[in-house]
Amino acid sequence: MRIDFTPDSELYPFASRWFDSPHGRMHYIDEGEGPPILFCHGNPTWSFLYRNIITRLRDRFRCIAVDYLGFGLSDHPDAFGYTIEEHAYVVGTLVDHLGLDGFVSFGQDWGGPISMAVDTARADRVRGVVLGNTWFWPAGSPTMKLFSRVMSSAPMQRAILNNNFFVERLVPVGTARSLTPDEMAHYRGVQPSREARRGVAEMPKQILAARPMLERLSRDVPARLGTKPALIVWGMKDFAFKPKTMMPRVQAAFPNHVLVELPEAKHYIQEDAPDRIADAIIQRFG
Repeated sequence: MRIDFTPDSELYPFASRWFDSPHGRMHYIDEGEGPPILFCHGNPTWSFLYRNIITRLRDRFRCIAVDYLGFGLSDHPDAFGYTIEEHAYVVGTLVDHLGLDGFVSFGQDWGGPISMAVDTARADRVRGVVLGNTWFWPAGSPTMKLFSRVMSSAPMQRAILNNNFFVERLVPVGTARSLTPDEMAHYRGVQPSREARRGVAEMPKQILAARPMLERLSRDVPARLGTKPALIVWGMKDFAFKPKTMMPRVQAAFPNHVLVELPEAKHYIQEDAPDRIADAIIQRFG
């Protein structure tokens, strides 16, 4: 399945690029020149999430932002499980196809585990990491486990697939500012049907189902990436990834880190504080 949606060139002023991955055609953008940064989104977002950061950075960095299969403008292949392990594999094949070396990765929400899986397999090519409102270890808190179980239940799966629950309800409550109608249209437009939301519906299941991968990352991230320079940017009003419980473990994995707290930002920090994040990246890796 392919998505019939054309982004607004003022809101999303980027040239679309396509990669024929082993599992389907993947959409990505590749903007600017300089040290490469790989941007990995979460649920239910796509490369559109990073637009305001990339427009600030592309005069000094090469900015590559992906849409996972089943998200954004990428294909929605039938013979694909939409697991986090599979997403990480496909993103990794793009990194190898582009020959990225000395790159920085940026992961938020599920982009954290996905970028960390890509990075740990290519640690010698990673320059540094940016992580925000994310994790890379097995779900331990009752809140995360409950969220996964509730969102995996039949009624909530119907709400996600039939009513676009993640876009209609979780994106608005996960942002401190009110997104404009045009911005919301870009999140809705790439998920126009039940079939198009299969990837979104699978991700909350993966909080528990991806435990073997997350256990591996909990060991591999500190061991293989722990010496890399890191930037941690955190929305301090995130109801899901609470800073007091989640942030210290990210900090502990990266002793050489800089922490930037975003006091008013909620979960989707790229929507709430793009300028602060871009400035922090320039300071840390520019």
